[in-house]
Amino acid sequence: MLGIGGFTPLEGFMTHADWQGVCDGMRMASGLFWPIPITVSTDGATAAAFHTGNDIALADPDDGTILATMKVTEKYRINKAHECATVFRTADLEHPGVKMVMEQGEVNLAGPVKVLSQGGFPERYGPLFMTPAQTRTAFEANGWSTVAAFQTRNPMHRSHEYLAKVAIEVCDGVLVHSLLGNLKPGDIPAEVRTRAIALLIDQYFGKNTVVQAGYPLDMRYAGPREALLHALFRQNYGCSHLIVGRDHAGVGNYYGPFDAHHIFDEIPRDALQTRPLKIDWTFWCYRCGGMASARTCPHGEKDRLLVSGTKLRKWLSEGDAVPAEFSRPEVLDILREYYAGLDARDKVEVKLSGHSAR
Repeated sequence: MLGIGGFTPLEGFMTHADWQGVCDGMRMASGLFWPIPITVSTDGATAAAFHTGNDIALADPDDGTILATMKVTEKYRINKAHECATVFRTADLEHPGVKMVMEQGEVNLAGPVKVLSQGGFPERYGPLFMTPAQTRTAFEANGWSTVAAFQTRNPMHRSHEYLAKVAIEVCDGVLVHSLLGNLKPGDIPAEVRTRAIALLIDQYFGKNTVVQAGYPLDMRYAGPREALLHALFRQNYGCSHLIVGRDHAGVGNYYGPFDAHHIFDEIPRDALQTRPLKIDWTFWCYRCGGMASARTCPHGEKDRLLVSGTKLRKWLSEGDAVPAEFSRPEVLDILREYYAGLDARDKVEVKLSGHSAR
């Protein structure tokens, strides 16, 4: 993300002053708005071998490929529990983002980086992997001046489709932007997810209204703060808006269903150029005969089928029938094929909790 311009204007990994400012007030030491720390860490013994001013190599932990060089400007330790409490609003190790932070090395390194590789993403995903310069070029070629980003780590079910089409009504087009980095166990891999999305776009969206692309970042499941990060780097990708639905970037019961809506009202208006498109609970209403939201539908819960990615994964992983109102049949065919090919040891039990259980 640093190398392709996704995190512009960051030039490298954050200093202690930046880390503190981002945790406590979502501002770097320079005053730049930033909602989640961008840091790199190592163990104490490794850090002891580095001196301020050293140039070091950053390597892929799996195969040793050199990804970047970095000039070390500072070494520092952090209060990990404080980062978790401020960014994730919890220090519960069951939260996947908290677990990630608590398992980091004990020493952070700060300094500018020179990125040498795109980490294999272009080779693995081909034209789906687009840099901010490439998405901006695509939008310009389509004649779009307003673009809404639809953030997803899931295949698109009927609720997602509805959100994207609402955005198309008020913007020139939508960027369906799939996360290509690491997920939590049980989530559907990017290769499967993006193939299902491509089919949905081809068969159920108007021509030249959607661009599908992927970006190289891991999920943090930080709820409201991550919604702000999603809006911030979409500025670099050329998006004027971010679709923010129910429980954006949330997990379990850690956040309220619309905490990610509210946080956009709590920051200075000039903090972000990308504006939120806030959309209420969405569901299939049997009395309305189609997708609706809590703002547009007058009927009660007994008439509604709440659509969630977690519920869909649970039904598919257990081989249960999925209502036609939940997902397009062509999408379900791709997902059923994926789940049918999983070995028993690869299957993860999907539990419904929080807003997904409704």
